[in-house]
Amino acid sequence: MARTIALVDDDQNILVSISMSLEAEGFDVTTYTDGVKALEGLADHPVDLAILDIKMPRMDGMELLNRIRRNSQIPVIFLTSKDDELDELLGLRMGADDYIRKPFSQRLLLERIRALLRRSEANADQGRTDGANGGGQEDSMARGELVLDSARHLCTWRREQVQLTVTEFLILRSLAERPGHVKNRDQLMDAAYGEHIYVDDRTIDSHIKRLRRKFKAVDSQFAQIETLYGLGYRYREA
Repeated sequence: MARTIALVDDDQNILVSISMSLEAEGFDVTTYTDGVKALEGLADHPVDLAILDIKMPRMDGMELLNRIRRNSQIPVIFLTSKDDELDELLGLRMGADDYIRKPFSQRLLLERIRALLRRSEANADQGRTDGANGGGQEDSMARGELVLDSARHLCTWRREQVQLTVTEFLILRSLAERPGHVKNRDQLMDAAYGEHIYVDDRTIDSHIKRLRRKFKAVDSQFAQIETLYGLGYRYREA
């Protein structure tokens, strides 16, 4: 079955060129010219991944992402203008999985889309494989009060659910797999994005900040993710 993508941008030229390129690669693409139409369409027709422009009339990409994240953790890529570094950081902190600066090549966008979809599928496959090998209960990882269930993309802390994006889930799982061991940013990039996708350090830092904020919303005393300045991050041993 073809993977489905929602493309949201007020530039008709971008909608046409990108949708044609993606459809040529076998994707089913639905386009929207503003955030309001996209929100209504996504409620009726969920997709596997969404690509959002930030600056749009009626409802911008930031607000649209905020609305999407209330009910869905689908992978989201932001399209940003070349100099909108603040928007990029805000987007990541709000729950975007990746961003691409305009102008960009169709090949780059395609690589990022495929990487995100692979990560999403691999995350679910890991849980199903573990469950098949372990007799039903091994599809989840438990580290003290933390439970990660890859098959259901479910994270709980002290039995309270914490909603995570695909990127956040993979970063957290990478850290929690070996409590007490330091993971540098390159290792976390590979865990979350794959070895052939490069993102800068601040992208990982933004995801870590958002992870901490989400857990502290459930437990104000949460302090399991530690920063070792100049080295990276680690998950505290229980």
